[in-house]
Amino acid sequence: MLVLGAVLGIAAPALADGVQSGADLHVAQSLGDRDLTVIIRRVAEVPGPVHVDVVTHAGTPPGELTLTLRAAGAPSSTAKVVLGATPGFHSGVVHVDRPGPWELAVDEATIPFVVPALVSSPWENATYGGFIAAGVLLLAALLLAVLGRPGLALVPSAGVVAAVAVGVTAAMLAPAIPPVAAPGTQLDPTFDTVMNPYERTSTTDFSRPPVTMLPRMEGNELVLGLTDASSGRPVDDLLVHDSAFVHLVVVSPTGHLRHLHPIRTAPGEYRARLRDPEQGEHAVAAEIARRGGGVQLLRSSVAVAGTAPATPNDGKAETSAEIREAGRPSTITARFGERDLQPWLGMLGHMIVVGPVTGSPVDAPVWAHVHSMIPPVPGMPDKPDESVAAYGPDVPFTYSFPLPGKYLVWIQVERDYSVVTVPTVVDVPAAKAVPR
Repeated sequence: MLVLGAVLGIAAPALADGVQSGADLHVAQSLGDRDLTVIIRRVAEVPGPVHVDVVTHAGTPPGELTLTLRAAGAPSSTAKVVLGATPGFHSGVVHVDRPGPWELAVDEATIPFVVPALVSSPWENATYGGFIAAGVLLLAALLLAVLGRPGLALVPSAGVVAAVAVGVTAAMLAPAIPPVAAPGTQLDPTFDTVMNPYERTSTTDFSRPPVTMLPRMEGNELVLGLTDASSGRPVDDLLVHDSAFVHLVVVSPTGHLRHLHPIRTAPGEYRARLRDPEQGEHAVAAEIARRGGGVQLLRSSVAVAGTAPATPNDGKAETSAEIREAGRPSTITARFGERDLQPWLGMLGHMIVVGPVTGSPVDAPVWAHVHSMIPPVPGMPDKPDESVAAYGPDVPFTYSFPLPGKYLVWIQVERDYSVVTVPTVVDVPAAKAVPR
């Protein structure tokens, strides 16, 4: 990252991103009292427009957001997005003038992403180059034959065969060659890899040390400080993982679940507002994916000086479960009545598991975030967004509870742009002793 900063003549910018070349970037954001999904559409040309959709959910207050796109040394591009009272999609357009690391500010939230340069792959160059060379050599062979130099014409004729062989071989092997990782997914997006993702570097160790999370309360905002466990420096290389930089789960002393997606406000700092929290020690778990470091689950707790009464989650659904003994796969299915569920965070449903619980959720040894995948539906897109309400009514989950005891379980789906949270309690029996 420092290489890029030196090339551009400024301090290294934030380089957190999970967008693949040719794909849209979906980022869930808990921005103040608004729960939003910000969709940065793929950049088709540089310079060119960047189309941004802001998806609002039920309960989102109407108003205006300011989108600001900036990069080191590049002029800012700004657009206004007016959020209506009806939840759904709201659009704005900003502009990029170069490939490289960029940052989209949505009011006080910042979303770093990368715009890779549009370059041809080596095998595309070999395919087109082989056929172009074959055409040129063929013309040369014909010209020599017309001039009465058949002996010399054999040289370019042999070159035609070789060039065609190169082009055909490259064209046949190209589908089997795995695509190179987009800048910012495995490698840090340096100047070379952003301008040409096929540029090879000497880096072969993509590992990252664990992350240390220190939560604190500032008023009604929960602030997460993320630092590198080795260097102590702020961590600013998070990837978008399942449509968010951070999946934050906060469980109150009485078992009320909040599934939030904190906004990035500075390198290594993420914030989320706790609306009407109750007083006491809240359990905190954050799921992140660090570039080159894989998915990490960070756990802690934070004391909240709230005054609101306990408000349990009240989503309703019929649930059926086949709970097997600890260590064996169990199945939990929620039925929501109609086939009108929307994808949320790229999934049909989410299940949060905390337990075994004998007192406060803070002391539970097991935390898990389980997904119910979107089933393939004829006529539906492979990767539908929240505008598609055509799934369900059954939302199944499979999970192996590792320990016997009582678990708190919450199932979450989206319907009518509203996240429904259904709480339940699961009692897991102990594994039967095997007779000797």
